[in-house]
Amino acid sequence: MQSIFSSIPTHMDYKGQKLAEQIFQGIILVSAVIGFIYGLIIEQFGWTVYIVLGGFAISCLLTLPPWPVYRRNPLAWQPVLAESQGEAREKPQENPKKPRKHK
Repeated sequence: MQSIFSSIPTHMDYKGQKLAEQIFQGIILVSAVIGFIYGLIIEQFGWTVYIVLGGFAISCLLTLPPWPVYRRNPLAWQPVLAESQGEAREKPQENPKKPRKHK
C-alpha cells in the first residue's frame, strides 16, 4: 500500500509554483470581479460570496495538486561527493574569542 502512495509525485518545481500562484490569483480576481458585478446588479451580496467561493474552489482544484504542468522544469542538482573517496571535507576550526573584560 505504501508503494502506491510513494509513486505519486508530490512536488512542483519553482516555475511551476510561480505558474500555480499566477493561476490562483487570476481566478480569484476574475471571480471577485464577476461576483461583485453580478451581486451589484441583482442587489444580493450572498451571490457575490457564492461566486467568490466557487472561484476559490476551482482555483484550489487547479493549483493545489502537483499536476504535470507544474513539474516541467526540474532542477539539476549537483552530484553528491563520496567521503569514502578520500575527499572528505574538513570542518573549519572555530577561532575561540578572547573573553571581554567589562569595566
